[in-house]
Amino acid sequence: KQEAKALETELLEDYRFGKQQLIEILGHSCAVAVTKVYPLNTLPKKQPTVLVICGPEQNGATGLVCARNLRAFDYEPTIFYPKRSVDSIYKDLTIQCEKMDIPFLSYLPTEVQLINDAYNLVVDAVLGAEEDTEELKEPWATILATMRQIKIPIVSLDIPSGWDVETGNSQGITPEVLISLSAPKTCAIHFTGKHHFITGRFLPYDIQKKFDLNLPKYPGTECVVEI
Repeated sequence: KQEAKALETELLEDYRFGKQQLIEILGHSCAVAVTKVYPLNTLPKKQPTVLVICGPEQNGATGLVCARNLRAFDYEPTIFYPKRSVDSIYKDLTIQCEKMDIPFLSYLPTEVQLINDAYNLVVDAVLGAEEDTEELKEPWATILATMRQIKIPIVSLDIPSGWDVETGNSQGITPEVLISLSAPKTCAIHFTGKHHFITGRFLPYDIQKKFDLNLPKYPGTECVVEI
């Protein structure tokens, strides 16, 4: 957790990446990873629907960008974003989604079958590395309880919601796909799903070396790689 924070601080302060720039790069990469596992022509439902559940912090903002890019890739995302951040960057990302005619849910159905019937998959952008999973407040505890019962595939961004960033799954969900942002967090050791992607191609070589990331080789011009 500390290394991830230090890495991001260095990108922002020393390498002069903008916060919105980083969120944009990561969110786009996440959308690309989704298209690799779930191409449009393989989705089981007639409409290419995707539910993107966004939390209040940076993981949620990455989910907003992921949703907008999925829309550009001809998917039909719907966003559930119950606690909208007051951060101006996150507000801008929200407006961009609204301008792309992406619908926002006013509530998450507690009857899980409604979610299973309406969507092909769920993107979990709820609780990232910055969240404390010890004491989950509302609405996140209820949302997590609902997500645990979902039967359609779940794609988690960076850390599956409810997992501890170091020790893994204590009360969290069991995603089919994990997309590690920049580099895998320690909890990824405990991931037992089908697909694990990394989105760290953009990281400067000196940062990769400094944090001893040992990132895999990205094929061609790919922005994500499956490990």
